[in-house]
Amino acid sequence: MVVHVSRRWLPLAAILVLLTGCADREEPALGTLEWDRISVPAPAAETIVAIQVREGQRVRAGTSLLQLEQTRTAAQLQALQAQSQQAGEALLELRNGPRVEDIAQAQANLAAARAEAADASAYYTRLQPLGRQQLVAAADVDRARAAAGNAQGVVRAAEQALLALQHGTRVEQVAQGEAALQAAQAQAAVQAVTLNKLDLLAPRDGLVDALPYKLGDQAPVGAPLVVMLVGDRPYARVYLPQALRLRVKVGQAAQIQLLGRDGTLAGRVRSIRSDPGFTPYYALSGADAARLSWLAEIELSADNDAARMADLPAGVPLQVTF
Repeated sequence: MVVHVSRRWLPLAAILVLLTGCADREEPALGTLEWDRISVPAPAAETIVAIQVREGQRVRAGTSLLQLEQTRTAAQLQALQAQSQQAGEALLELRNGPRVEDIAQAQANLAAARAEAADASAYYTRLQPLGRQQLVAAADVDRARAAAGNAQGVVRAAEQALLALQHGTRVEQVAQGEAALQAAQAQAAVQAVTLNKLDLLAPRDGLVDALPYKLGDQAPVGAPLVVMLVGDRPYARVYLPQALRLRVKVGQAAQIQLLGRDGTLAGRVRSIRSDPGFTPYYALSGADAARLSWLAEIELSADNDAARMADLPAGVPLQVTF
């Protein structure tokens, strides 16, 4: 059976077909192409004296990126190494114990103290009967008694000093010396690492994206001196409107279309943020202005042309369909 359609209804039928096709077509998610970014921070507030790379240059891991002034850090390292050596010598002295000459000196001091104590005691003994007979003043007798007692105290102090030398260094003192040496060595090691870091090396293979500071600048500690784009392949960062969020799941396949470039790239959703945000500024048009959006990341499949992906720049606008 053949149905004849009037000519005047043909434009309306065509419009209906187009509207049906647009309704069946899924709304794409908008976003940008991104690479993983890492930064190489300043290990010390030193002047940049050399820059070996340029922005946009591909480098291998371990490549020298730039050089910072080393004079002050090297001098600090030498001072810490000297302190470490001093602590080591002090520990060795503690372990070896007192010298024979120190012990002999202590014995001589004890002998002298005993002789003085004997003389003071004898003088006090001679002075006592004279004091009883009131032939000498009582104050003189008291001074003689005090001098004899003081001499005996000096003898006891000299005896204990000699015993301390003869018994040698205490175990606790040796442990304190070892701890002091370890602390000094650790400080010197930290400073040595800082000195080595003044020659900034690429931590990974990648592309030098930005050099925020120029030759002669002195960046503060922790400031990013080099920003690199790294990774085997880029990923798409898109904003999912509410309608798509209900249908898109982690692990779902996706097609990525770069604006201004023919063809599509295969990808897979690797993450979706759980907290929504407002629709980004470039999508604030029409009904999209009233919607929330969820940030999602879509990794490009390894099945894509590796050489083609390696040349893709960061920040290129794109749209993704699922």
